[in-house]
Amino acid sequence: MPEGDTVRLTAAHLDAALTGHALTRAELRVPRHAAADLRGRTVLSVASRGKHLLIRVSGGLTIHVHLLMEGRFHVGPAGAPPRGHRVRLVLGTRDALAVGTSLGRLDLLPTAAEPRVVGHLGPDLLDTAWGPALADEAVRNLLAAPERAIGEALLDQRLLAGIGNVYKAEILFLRGVNPWTALRDVPDLPAVVDLSHRLLDANKDRHGHITTGDRRPGREHWVYGRAGRPCRRCGTPVRRADQASDVGERVTFWCPACQAP
Repeated sequence: MPEGDTVRLTAAHLDAALTGHALTRAELRVPRHAAADLRGRTVLSVASRGKHLLIRVSGGLTIHVHLLMEGRFHVGPAGAPPRGHRVRLVLGTRDALAVGTSLGRLDLLPTAAEPRVVGHLGPDLLDTAWGPALADEAVRNLLAAPERAIGEALLDQRLLAGIGNVYKAEILFLRGVNPWTALRDVPDLPAVVDLSHRLLDANKDRHGHITTGDRRPGREHWVYGRAGRPCRRCGTPVRRADQASDVGERVTFWCPACQAP
């Protein structure tokens, strides 16, 4: 599933291509919105909120997109035929064509009603207003259920928005916290939230979730995707197991030595 930094980068690419331009083509290829005609409306902005995309157009309407596991956007020159598997959204201007494929969710709603689709989210780790107030809110949200495992809680977008499975594993490794540690037992929860923000912020303008500082293929992560391989710090084999989340079982990775219970 694309994580918050990936969605933010997607929003930036769409914003650069579409904002300020009138739509010459607009196809929402889902039954409930198939008849909607947005041609002639101007794209006002494209923004991300956690893992959600909000494409605002004139006339007080917003196209809401959640990529879920496989959603992608391709931006190319105008006139090119939409390409990709399971095309769900086509937005064209005089100069550009944006095509969304395999989108998990696609809605058209009044801009004033955006809270219906993103109002449940916790503080966005990539909010331009991120600071002590939002960080404190995220910590309070996490501690509302102090018995919950931190590996499960970090994926709950209602508590703080933007972390996915990659960052969950990497954040906890870097903080030396076992994924099954109860939130009340995490030594420095504000530091976990701060690291979460810093990692997503460091990657928001590039592809890939690089947490080691090393962009070479196979060197980007500390533990994610490295089950059975030696920990980069201590040499102990990295482990993997399923862990509950608000969207079902998700695999997690950890070093049993560096992240001892």
